[in-house]
Amino acid sequence: MFEEQRLRYDLCILLLITATFMTFGVIFVYSSSSFYAFEKMQQPFFYVKKQLFGIMIGALGFWLTKKIPLQIFKQTTFFILLIATILTAITMTPLGFKVHGSQRWLNLAGFLFQPSELLKIAIVLHMSSFLSRKKLTDKNLTTLIPILGLIGCISIILLKQPDFGCMVTICTTTMIMLFIANLPIRYFVGAVASSVPLIFILIYTQPYRWQRIVTYLNPWQDPQGSGFQIIQALIAEGSGGVWGNGIAQSKQKFLYLPMQHTDFIFAIIAEEIGFIGSSLLIILCILFVWFGFRISWKLKDQFSVFLVQGITTMISLQFIINLFVATGLAPTKGIGLPFISYGNTALVCNMLMIGLIVNAVQDNY
Repeated sequence: MFEEQRLRYDLCILLLITATFMTFGVIFVYSSSSFYAFEKMQQPFFYVKKQLFGIMIGALGFWLTKKIPLQIFKQTTFFILLIATILTAITMTPLGFKVHGSQRWLNLAGFLFQPSELLKIAIVLHMSSFLSRKKLTDKNLTTLIPILGLIGCISIILLKQPDFGCMVTICTTTMIMLFIANLPIRYFVGAVASSVPLIFILIYTQPYRWQRIVTYLNPWQDPQGSGFQIIQALIAEGSGGVWGNGIAQSKQKFLYLPMQHTDFIFAIIAEEIGFIGSSLLIILCILFVWFGFRISWKLKDQFSVFLVQGITTMISLQFIINLFVATGLAPTKGIGLPFISYGNTALVCNMLMIGLIVNAVQDNY
C-alpha cells in the first residue's frame, strides 16, 4: 500500500510538471507570436488559440489513452507502428503538404497533421513490447534484425522528407532502450563506430545540412544569412540577463528571430524571464526525467517498465536537443520544446504519451 501511494505521488508530480510546461507554452506562444500573427494575419491571438485547441484535443487523447486497457496497446503495437509508418510514407506522395521546404505533413480537413510525431509513440510501444518478450543475449541477437531493419526503413523515409531531427530522436531512443535492456556494450561501440561515417556522408552530401554544421561552428561567418537565426537567439538570451525583461517585453520577437514561437521559443523565454526563469524550466525538465524513471522502477510488468522509460527518454531527448540548438550547442534540428513550442501534432502526441504513462501505473496497481 505504501509503495502504491509513493508511486501515485510520483505520478502526480509528473503530471503537475507537464501541466506547468503547457502553462509555459500558452503564455510564451502568445508572447512570442502575437506580433508576428498580427503582421501576417491581423490576428494577434491566432497561434495561442490554436495552441489552446491543441491542448483540448490532447486532453481528450490523454483521457482515451489512459482508459483503453494497456493490453490492447501491447497486442497491437506492430499494427500501430505499421499505420504510423504508412502515414509517414504518404507524406512523400502528392498528398503530402510542404512547409518550410520539408514535406512532413498531411492536410486533414484543413488541419495539418505530422505523422512522424505519431511514429515516435509507435516506436516506443513496439520496442517496449519486443523487449518485454525477449531477453537480449549473445545467442538471440538475430531477433533484433527485423525491428532494426524496420527502423532503418523508417529512417530512409524521414531523410527523404527531410526530417533529420526526428530520425536522430527515434534512433537515439531505440539505442537507449536497448541499452536499458542490457544489450552487450560492445554492440553499442560497434553501432556508433559504423554510424559515424554514415552520418558524415548524410550530412556532407546534402548542402543544407553541411551548411548547418558550418554555421554551428561559426555563425558569425555569415551573420546576415545562415548564422542569422542562432545569432538572434543568442542576443535574445543574453539580453534577458538574470531576471529577464518581463513577460511580453521581448524585442527579438518583432520579426528579428525566425521561428520564435516554435523551434526557438526558449530564446524568447530566456529574454523575458531571464536566467532565473529559464533555469527553472531546465530544472523542471530534469525533474521530469527523474520522476519518469522513478515511476518505471516501481512498476511490476516489464512492458510497462520499458514503455514508461521509452516515453520519458523520447520526450526528454527532445528537450535536450531543443535547448542545445537554442543555445548554440548543437546545429539546428527542427525539434520543438515539448508541451511548450507551438505545434499541435507534437503537443497532442506528447499528451498521448503522458496518458500511456498514467495507463501503465493504473495497470500495475
